[in-house]
Amino acid sequence: MRRQSKTKSGAALLALGAVCAVPLCAQKSSVGWKDYLGGPAAAHYSPLKQIDVSNVDKIGVAWTYPAPDGSSVFCPLVVDNIAYVSAKGGALVALDATTGKELWAHPFAGGGGGRGGVSGQRGANYWESKDRKDRRILVTSAGFLFAIDALTGKTVDSFANHGALDLKIGIDRAPIPLASRTPGRIFENLIILGSFPGEGYLAPPGDIRAFDVVTGKLAWVFHTIPREGEFGYDTWPKDAYKYMGGVDVWGEITVDEKRGIAYFPVSSPKYELYGGDRPGNNLFADSLLALDARTGKYLWHFQTVHHDIWDYDPTAAPQLATVKHDGKTIDTVALASKNGFLYVFDRVTGKPLWPIEERPVPKSEVPGEWTAPTQPFPTLPQPFARQSFTEKDLYFGFMTPEEQTHWKARFAAAQNKGIFTPPGLTDTIEIPGVNGGPFFWDTGADAARGFVFVESKDFPAILKMVKAGESTAENSGGTIPSRIQPGGRGGFGRGPAGGPPMELRYGRTIYEGSCQVCHGPDLKGDRGPAIDDAVKRLGADAAQSIVRSGKGAMPGFPTMNADAIKDVVAFLEKSDQAPPGTGVPGNSLMERLEPAYPEAVTPPPSRYKTGYGQEGYIIAPPWSTITAYDLNTGKIMWQTPYGDTPQAGPSDKLRGNVTPTSGFVVTAGGLVLFVDKQAKFYALDENTGKVVYTRDVPNSAVGVPAVYEVNGREYVLFALVGGAGFPAGARMAPGGVDHPAGERQFISFALPSR
Repeated sequence: MRRQSKTKSGAALLALGAVCAVPLCAQKSSVGWKDYLGGPAAAHYSPLKQIDVSNVDKIGVAWTYPAPDGSSVFCPLVVDNIAYVSAKGGALVALDATTGKELWAHPFAGGGGGRGGVSGQRGANYWESKDRKDRRILVTSAGFLFAIDALTGKTVDSFANHGALDLKIGIDRAPIPLASRTPGRIFENLIILGSFPGEGYLAPPGDIRAFDVVTGKLAWVFHTIPREGEFGYDTWPKDAYKYMGGVDVWGEITVDEKRGIAYFPVSSPKYELYGGDRPGNNLFADSLLALDARTGKYLWHFQTVHHDIWDYDPTAAPQLATVKHDGKTIDTVALASKNGFLYVFDRVTGKPLWPIEERPVPKSEVPGEWTAPTQPFPTLPQPFARQSFTEKDLYFGFMTPEEQTHWKARFAAAQNKGIFTPPGLTDTIEIPGVNGGPFFWDTGADAARGFVFVESKDFPAILKMVKAGESTAENSGGTIPSRIQPGGRGGFGRGPAGGPPMELRYGRTIYEGSCQVCHGPDLKGDRGPAIDDAVKRLGADAAQSIVRSGKGAMPGFPTMNADAIKDVVAFLEKSDQAPPGTGVPGNSLMERLEPAYPEAVTPPPSRYKTGYGQEGYIIAPPWSTITAYDLNTGKIMWQTPYGDTPQAGPSDKLRGNVTPTSGFVVTAGGLVLFVDKQAKFYALDENTGKVVYTRDVPNSAVGVPAVYEVNGREYVLFALVGGAGFPAGARMAPGGVDHPAGERQFISFALPSR
């Protein structure tokens, strides 16, 4: 669910003849895309200008490579004349970048169906030695970091443990392999990595680590939950690092190569929507953190949300730009947060370019919660996302008359005090919602001009806190209506009362607490894949093994006891017999769900939870936008919807995809390029945001395209492997038909050859 570098190859790939089926293919001159998001600065920017505003309408398909075996979120890399993609059941595949011809494929354990191997990863890293004799692709899969020879596709046996590095290394309390699906960042001979420790109570900590690219040895660790004597320790309960978790970097890392500074968007503590067990501001959660890339030494930070209880963690890459400010030239770093704000700082000192004010915010009503009295509000730039949601903003385009009546009443009764309204014991409006704002792939820059671009979702949520162990299904979201909304349940009431077997009731409660965040309230997929037929496909024993130990991109739950695993697998097999609302109330299941607090933490704090309450279609469009900022002035240059949703009916304006699955690129040719969720290619004028060209393509895109040049010809490579239009099984409109899935392929565009 989501870039500035100039990369010129030096010598030819002399040894590639044995691998490449195209003679001398590596001897072609090229400008590549050798880093995730285009470069260490993560700017999505290409210096190429052959394709520009005047001729983009003349581009055609240069080549395609089929990927029929499942979807992938892997962003392509291009080095010399080799494109690296994920296909063939999760394998890392090398292609000739001018023809699409396959050169080699490296499979991984856990592949298959596009869900294992590296298909669940958002990209990879490329590294080469100074003499270019050693060239590696570094990519994570199933909790390990692998080093693959970039020319042959073979494992580099001298790296770590025969080519594989266990990503539990350097993390305390890591019972499961900890791998962020984001590939980290190469700096000199280091690879700097974040992690994704999970979203439950008492998850492991998300410390930042760097490893030697050649040997795999741990180089440094930064503790994101400070230890005694470290800066920020007093913003947590005593010894919190011993049992609290999260505060990880599951998003995108940016590096200022010249200065050797790495910038991290650090995520929220866990559990992210209730913090009664972690009073205090909780550094370094929800922070822009600057570290010395060589040593991991702390340089500066800015916390965007104190004591986060909204899941407003930043994810998108911090953006570097050079601007004129108060008569001076300043190198800046800008962080776009899920709360809709863009924060801009001097990248060396951490000083804000414009004042950021601490303003009072509402206090939580949930028992045991601790609320920060103020939150930081930038005075400039203005927000890129909507931060208020009033009755006049309700959208009835997809609703029946009965649903309209229901939503008017539900909205009127909900708590709605604007941004930073704490989740309450009754319906609480959150805008942007937990899945709103920008995520991975969603920021870029034209650094030399001081322009920053933010892709964002205006995706509200309705939250309602209940005691742990009670069902959160009432606020699972996706209720408007199931024939339209991804993850919808149909109607807006809870499931019928009844007497399903107790193991199914236990299983639903466990599923809602530990699995629903990734797989959705109806098992049809959300952050993770659909698993509604998992037991049928795999068998109960295999499903239990996966829950316990994990597989592919999915972590396991080794702390969940055997009875709980059996219950959740029983629910997966017969979920239709345990509809929403049949979870077991009370706290009796806590030992089945999550670890207990240490004995020293007395009395044990309360635990509350809520469904994510994502309701994309109840707010008037546009539902997603791309915003261009001129940081020389702090003003928005333009804002336009991110693609279109024609299912919404006739309109003379674009509406924006509700949940975009792709990012964009910015080129020196003055273009912003992307493929939207409705399988349409867009070219925008970088200066105005106006659409200068569109064309239909076979499918919707995922990830960020790669822009590269070989022998003077510029190419733009997209991964068209997402389900076109709405997700499979979702309806276009009341009375509509299913939107067919398009052809899954990698497709490269270029101007006609001369």
